[in-house]
Amino acid sequence: MIRRYFYIILKNSIIYQNKNLFLLVLFFMLNQSAKGQTTDLPLSDFSGQLHLERQQNTVLSKKQIVPEFEEILSGRKLKGSILLFDPKENRYYSNDFEWTGVRRLPASTFKIPNSIIALETGVMNNDSTMIPWTGEKRFLKSWEQDLSFREAFQLSCVPCYQEIARKIGVKRMKEYLMKFDYGAMEVDEGNIDRFWLEGNSGISQMEQIDFLRKFYDQQLPIAQRTFELVKKLMFVHNDHGYSLYGKTGMAARDGSNNGWYVGFIENQGKVIFFATNVTPVVEMTMEEFGPLRISASLSALEWVLKYTNH
Repeated sequence: MIRRYFYIILKNSIIYQNKNLFLLVLFFMLNQSAKGQTTDLPLSDFSGQLHLERQQNTVLSKKQIVPEFEEILSGRKLKGSILLFDPKENRYYSNDFEWTGVRRLPASTFKIPNSIIALETGVMNNDSTMIPWTGEKRFLKSWEQDLSFREAFQLSCVPCYQEIARKIGVKRMKEYLMKFDYGAMEVDEGNIDRFWLEGNSGISQMEQIDFLRKFYDQQLPIAQRTFELVKKLMFVHNDHGYSLYGKTGMAARDGSNNGWYVGFIENQGKVIFFATNVTPVVEMTMEEFGPLRISASLSALEWVLKYTNH
């Protein structure tokens, strides 16, 4: 049991790197051992402290308001925020830092952690694992076929990932999301296949980037093989002098469309993380709104690459 607790502590970078929190968790661990108890380490008891630590780490990073990002959005009839983080400069760039702290439904950006958990639990073996179509009518024609895991990610097949979530199950899903410190997901038996699409679950742009940084820096408690496979799933293109990795997402709450684009780019050995969250200010179809999230994010990334001379 001691060994198991140490593993959890060492794999959680926020706990391990903070002296006070490390000692708090270590004390709990030793106390449980002395009592001869074998209960799991209740990381939920420390979730508030973990969230506080993340906020403090964010405060220590530099923040820069970029008016150009507002122009990028308004020119596309969008409102919201573009958030970029440059680890080399330890600096966040955004047009609206208040917006970046508000939790919203992750929508299909949740396919990133969902994919990680599917591989870690063996629900998916690799990116070639087939997900059969049972013949039912689906929202998009492109989903009405047998799809590989990789194709399901790239086509953002909602029914495919709902089936994956059901196979993962509530217990394992909650355990991994707690380990990942991934936003505030409300998961139960009644919503296991849609909690990221509707309801009260939420994640902020800051939390999206925090999760992506832990993933990229391989600070999540996952296998190297899982990291490599999911990074491969996220790959979009290698154009414009950089490699782009990302995932879109779209959800509706209270009659308002919520559009995401999150990920990172690699440029000459460096990395920049991004999390864009926007909503249209005029009536748009999904086909019109969807590409604008991506083009706005790419314009902002091109700005920061030029600005920082990456």
